[in-house]
Amino acid sequence: MKIIVETLAKSCLDNIFNYNMQYSSKNALEVDKNIRAQINNLNKFSYLGKLIPEMSDSHFREIIYKKSRHSGYRIMYFVSDYDNSIHIFNIINSIGDSYLAWKNVYNIIGKILVIMMAYKTLYWLIGVFFTRKFKPAKNKHKYAILIAARNEKNVIGNLLDSINKQDYPKELITTFVVADNCTDNTAEIARKHGAICYERFDNEHKTKGFALQYLLEKIGEDYGRMSFEGYFIFDADNLLNGNYISKMNDAFDSGEKIITSYRNTKNFDENWIASTYAIHWIRSIRCNHRARSVLRLATNIQGTGFLFASEIVKDGWKYTSLTEDRALTADAVAQGYQITYNDEAMFYDEQPTSLKIALRQRLRWSKGHLLAFCESGPYLFLNIFFGKLFIKTKWRENTKKNNKSFKDIILSIIESIRHRFASYDTLLQLTPFSVFNLAKWIIVILIMGSCYYYNNGINNIDLLSGGTYLAKGLRNLFSIKISVEPGINALFIGMITAIWLRLFYRMGMYIQNMWVAVYVFIIERKNIKKMTFKKKVLYTITWPIFDIIGRYTTYAALFMKVTWKPIPHDSKVTIDDIDTNVKEKVH
Repeated sequence: MKIIVETLAKSCLDNIFNYNMQYSSKNALEVDKNIRAQINNLNKFSYLGKLIPEMSDSHFREIIYKKSRHSGYRIMYFVSDYDNSIHIFNIINSIGDSYLAWKNVYNIIGKILVIMMAYKTLYWLIGVFFTRKFKPAKNKHKYAILIAARNEKNVIGNLLDSINKQDYPKELITTFVVADNCTDNTAEIARKHGAICYERFDNEHKTKGFALQYLLEKIGEDYGRMSFEGYFIFDADNLLNGNYISKMNDAFDSGEKIITSYRNTKNFDENWIASTYAIHWIRSIRCNHRARSVLRLATNIQGTGFLFASEIVKDGWKYTSLTEDRALTADAVAQGYQITYNDEAMFYDEQPTSLKIALRQRLRWSKGHLLAFCESGPYLFLNIFFGKLFIKTKWRENTKKNNKSFKDIILSIIESIRHRFASYDTLLQLTPFSVFNLAKWIIVILIMGSCYYYNNGINNIDLLSGGTYLAKGLRNLFSIKISVEPGINALFIGMITAIWLRLFYRMGMYIQNMWVAVYVFIIERKNIKKMTFKKKVLYTITWPIFDIIGRYTTYAALFMKVTWKPIPHDSKVTIDDIDTNVKEKVH
């Protein structure tokens, strides 16, 4: 094959020769001779070199001439099938080999993470078609309802009204409210609506978890915690469908110990901020809760609208962190409990409408998730491999029997697998992958990559690269490539390019995520508040901002001190208003 040395490569040969002449003429001549010999060898073996990592085309290849253990040169060439020729287009210093090695590790780690979470595709498919149904309960169980409220005079009455209107025997429901550091008449309104209200004043321990801890201590003193079979937890802004407790009782009567429910939104169409939350909760239901419930795994508790057996708090309430729901989820899974989901039990809550309040809330969530990962992550990790904390389940008791049957052994194995996978799944939910990915990108791509470009220059980087549909679509229309000579310009342009490529990838992901909203509006149309087509289009476009805020509040939570602050609620919507809206939609 004909070998053509391009102008840039000739210039590189001259520069290498002149550089080495400064130190040793003998060495300069030897290096030049060896590089030219490597080039001439390509005449016989055109595909002798390996693929160039920076390029996706198999025609672009390179051979490495090792000058010493720690230095050498990359001879980069293009094999042209059109005229049966080899084009030597660049010869660069191989100092960047360490960067290329780390970039390969970077890509491998990315692929491993994709494989680790590939099972969630199955969740999505199951959630589209299936959900777990519970048979009507044979027994009516006795429940306590727990509500932690701080200055909730505007909404707590509506919640208590929706509880009082339940189609469940009233003698089996006792509602408890803790008026936590209130400066309004929340306590008075709660008692007026039939709730047993305790007032708490503690300016040091301010989280919702501490308020619930206090409330359960008072219940233990006055009634006995085990006098109730189960406990519901609601926020003051919630509203319950009329059959909510009956439907949750169906699941509880089947033997489930922790049950969460369908979280809908009473102010879905108030503004784009509220809608991002609303779509998020429904997405979680369809893409996570339904499937985990069907597979008898453990879904995650989401702050409010859940029921747990009294045995969970027989020794008291210990979940007092910024996100008590995450702490309870992780601890329950570590101990072997399932957390199921009931699609037929629906409640409503009020979403933030202020960006300032939304940012504050998401920052608290992010900090709480990081703390839950640090506190419970090690135990969940141990459970995956050893199951050392798997101590509270029936299969464990069965395997201790001296007369174990074959059925007991099989059930024990199945339950052990279920628990270990549930621990794995929960650990992945808590793991701050966004933080790890950002650190990985900064170190490998931004810093090491820029240093690599400083030494070797930039060779045909495509500014429309990436794996999103946006990138693929634009690449099919046109391509924008840049090349820069080695030096300080290559360093800065490489850094800017790395930032651009990350932003471009995020733009593509933003557009792809809009389809989630389309999916939600279609598949959950019966449960979504009636609204105009214009609003649906707007919320489809804006909803991905929810995940963007979560990503960047996680970064901020690493360094910021976060304190718990209540979210103000002022919605005047009642359960009767929602029922009227549903009836109008049906008719």
